[in-house]
Amino acid sequence: MDSVQLDNYNILIGNIEQTFKSFIKDKQYSRIIIIVDENTSRDCLPILLKKINIETPIIIQIQAGEVHKTIETCQKIWQKMMEKGVDRRGLVLNLGGGVIGDMGGFCASTFKRGIDFVQIPTTLLSQVDASIGGKLGIDFGEIKNSVGIFRNPQAVLIDVQFLKTLSSREVRSGFAELIKHALIDDLKHWEELSKIDDLNVVDWNVYLKNSLLVKKCVVEEDPFEKGWRKVLNFGHTIGHAIESIALKTNTPFLHGEAIAIGMVCESWLSYKEAKLPKKELDFITQFILKLYAHHPLKEEQFDDYIKLMQNDKKNENSLINFTLLEEIGTPKVNQNCSDDLIKNSLKYYNTISF
Repeated sequence: MDSVQLDNYNILIGNIEQTFKSFIKDKQYSRIIIIVDENTSRDCLPILLKKINIETPIIIQIQAGEVHKTIETCQKIWQKMMEKGVDRRGLVLNLGGGVIGDMGGFCASTFKRGIDFVQIPTTLLSQVDASIGGKLGIDFGEIKNSVGIFRNPQAVLIDVQFLKTLSSREVRSGFAELIKHALIDDLKHWEELSKIDDLNVVDWNVYLKNSLLVKKCVVEEDPFEKGWRKVLNFGHTIGHAIESIALKTNTPFLHGEAIAIGMVCESWLSYKEAKLPKKELDFITQFILKLYAHHPLKEEQFDDYIKLMQNDKKNENSLINFTLLEEIGTPKVNQNCSDDLIKNSLKYYNTISF
């Protein structure tokens, strides 16, 4: 069992049987509630219940997907907990990806003014990204994560065996966040990561801890996203807009797929506005396109992307806020770009070929 220690809780990495036993020791909870979606109910819940001993858990199943990360789903979770008589000594286990973690944590934190919760992330994306930082919430009015709070879990339990339940596409989506952490951290870390060309043979235990340590350092320096923590938004200003528009179509992007596009576009903005060397722009672009299919963006939707970016909660003084790269490993927060320049970054993505 390995661990990453934060100020208020630990991330325990290893067999779920061992990590849960370590966490639950000497604790007295009245009931344990497990929140799942239909996918984790089928693929992950049997693994969890076989490995850990829970007496008569309350299972709350919701629909899978970002489109269901809404206040209406929260109402169903709260209603179920109320019907089952959950009191303030209850413990919520969020078994799933980022949607389950964000929304389950939000529901636990607001139910009866807050009950304890533990994150058990089952996707690569949630294991490496959502497990640190205490950011919880839901989407509202087409804006991702626009309603929420900061509250830390009691623990995060990471077991890479859950990754075996994922499709190759889901693993590739999660890998985008490891790419981001490498790009904002240091060149050496990026060069090691960029040697990967087959995601099916990666020892995730090694790369997960390295990536988690990057985010740990950032979050502990700026727990409430007042300044430096914005560095973690690299690729996300454009990526979130692309993801939100695609959610309304029959071919939505997974989160990491949209962020991969966002990182290409924001690397180009970095080249134009933050003096990112051209060879590093090409290096980033080539590596991302090697792993992620090229999906040209419709120019008639560029204004829609801009409108969503203008509503991003990170903006200040009505300006669209970016994290850009001076070079790989040297990010700059609070960078503003004109609408025309942003549209040109989208055109860059549309026209690249290597």
